[in-house]
Amino acid sequence: MTADRIDGKAFAEGLRERIAAGVAPFLAATGRRPGLAVVLVGDDPASQVYVGSKHKATVEAGMLSFEHRLAAETPEADLIALVERLNADESVDGILVQLPLPKHMRESAVIEAIDPDKDVDGFHIVNAGRLATGLPGLVPCTPLGCMMMLEDRLGRDLSGKSAVVIGRSNIVGKPMAQLLLAANATVTVAHSRTADLPAVVRAADIVVAAVGRAEMVRGDWLKPGAVVIDVGINRIAAPERGEGKTRLVGDVAYAEALETASAVTPVPGGVGPMTIAVLLRNTLVAAHRRAGLPAPEGL
Repeated sequence: MTADRIDGKAFAEGLRERIAAGVAPFLAATGRRPGLAVVLVGDDPASQVYVGSKHKATVEAGMLSFEHRLAAETPEADLIALVERLNADESVDGILVQLPLPKHMRESAVIEAIDPDKDVDGFHIVNAGRLATGLPGLVPCTPLGCMMMLEDRLGRDLSGKSAVVIGRSNIVGKPMAQLLLAANATVTVAHSRTADLPAVVRAADIVVAAVGRAEMVRGDWLKPGAVVIDVGINRIAAPERGEGKTRLVGDVAYAEALETASAVTPVPGGVGPMTIAVLLRNTLVAAHRRAGLPAPEGL
């Protein structure tokens, strides 16, 4: 058996096209474009790249992009005051504060300051509660992107499917488990203290790996025909490319997984491209909800 490669880049491009198509009807109905505000504190190089990518994608989708860049030494109170101004700004439908924040800032306090209806990252405790109890809310981008790819492969109803989520973070693992439960899968959340993890994974029809350990999940851990979503992004040494060179790998040993699974997301090119696309999706959905309009179909 050779597994299918789930092309996250192509899937994300299709989603972004549908989002862009949904902006024009919103503009016609409300007289304005959806707006996304991104706040960057400090000069972390990776964060700067992410913020630049989000700005470009937002503009390409026909939405308004508001960037706020603050110095690394900005007091936490000043950041929260900015968030509160964005909460009150009617042109802003989504607010994203780029993480990680400088060490003197409490991420939890900043996230809790965001209006839950503008929390397009889906990290606010209100949105976490809405997801856990089956109420409409904004869902974290990475697990929602994973779920979209799973539904494309397996359908919206996962009744009879067993799923294992490896990792229990608030950003990926826990919301991923909630989404799978909502789709009627039988879900196990595994982690560093799970006994005989290979045996647990081997029983699963669906495996979502989100632990941040390079190629931890081996091919012989997988049930034949399983669908594997690899959330991990790990940089490892690549001496074959030259001295000091590195490459990106996931949490799953990709070449081995291809021999056992039915479908696998690659790293890079799998889950990663979906995250920004789902951020735009959440912004468009938030804009519709704030305007009292039904969410656009197909998203």
